[in-house]
Amino acid sequence: MSISVRLHKTTGVKVGPVLIGGGAPVVVQSMTMTDTADPKATAQQCIELAGAGSELVRITVNTPEAAAAVPEIKQRMLDAGCAAPLIGDFHYNGHLLLTRYPDAARALDKYRINPGNVGTGKRRDEQFSMICDVAVQNQKPVRIGVNGGSLNQELVMAKMQENTDQHLGLTSEEVINECMVLSALQSTDLAVECGLRKDQIIISCKVSRPRDLIAVYRDLSKRTSQPLHLGLTEAGMGTKGIAWSAAALGILLNEGIGDTIRVSLTPKPGGDRREEVYAACEILQALGLRSFSPSITACPGCGRTTSSTFQELAERVQGYVREMMPTWKTTRPGVETMTVAVMGCVVNGPGESKAANIGISLPGTGESPNCPVFIDGVHATTMRGNYDELAAAFQKLVDDYVDRKYPAVK
Repeated sequence: MSISVRLHKTTGVKVGPVLIGGGAPVVVQSMTMTDTADPKATAQQCIELAGAGSELVRITVNTPEAAAAVPEIKQRMLDAGCAAPLIGDFHYNGHLLLTRYPDAARALDKYRINPGNVGTGKRRDEQFSMICDVAVQNQKPVRIGVNGGSLNQELVMAKMQENTDQHLGLTSEEVINECMVLSALQSTDLAVECGLRKDQIIISCKVSRPRDLIAVYRDLSKRTSQPLHLGLTEAGMGTKGIAWSAAALGILLNEGIGDTIRVSLTPKPGGDRREEVYAACEILQALGLRSFSPSITACPGCGRTTSSTFQELAERVQGYVREMMPTWKTTRPGVETMTVAVMGCVVNGPGESKAANIGISLPGTGESPNCPVFIDGVHATTMRGNYDELAAAFQKLVDDYVDRKYPAVK
């Protein structure tokens, strides 16, 4: 649910059933990290990402085997009831794969083209145009995705030389940022010349540093009405990746810039790819732009909270909500706006619990072993017992609240 006005007015682009731009809510995108040539594993990860809240899912299509697997991936998603649009990410050989594997071209809902990786010299425009021609034939939208790490070097060298010859005094970062915007705008013009409509084109200009991303998108938003996809090229791991993404995306989104976002987190080996989806959803929810899942408020802990019970309970509630959301979001309309508080001592516990739809205040060090529970601001009950008893009883209260406030629909 969008609850803000998008300040950067953009053309609306349909990607499958999803509208991007045109005043629509900001959309979350993610990308698989499986071998696309393995359709079973890739489809499963697509389904998991969509279940976590990703409204668009992108896969790399880099080899003939990967292209050949695309129709099966799409069908497996549909068979599982997953309607998230499937996007093909193309570099270097996209013009060949899309023309040689027409079933893949038809099965994909959108193509991502990197204008810096489609060829050099005259071949660049030819091969870019070939991809656009396939998109026109199949009535598919495209994202023109410029990356700082794979920028058209001929354009960069020309602009660097111009900066020197004309004594413009720009830093190398400023020249590169300008080149990214120019590459996106020039590629958009070429795509239109190839027959794509403006309501089939999305643009992105990704870099790895937040300040550069902010500068590029502020400039880009003034020079185009195409929907914009936001995200750092490589955000990094864990806390760093989330913090850098939130710093950049939060500023731009708060200025009304951006129509789709991705948080490109590096997962730990064997880690959960869905973490990037959760992070993107939380950024939008923190800004009041969307509501994806009940918000869990929990205190950070201090010397008053030597027991770990509140931490364990907060983690359990968060996990339970994430587990239930794929079902709740289709059967319990409005549940995503629910707020839950799990607090650890008397300082802020009762106040935060009263402010939530349902909240529990656990005792801190030296406090009476009572756990008052508040529902919609009213003291409903006081719980006592060990962790397992408290967790089971509180989860039942959450379930009861959901049943009462968000009646199931078929």
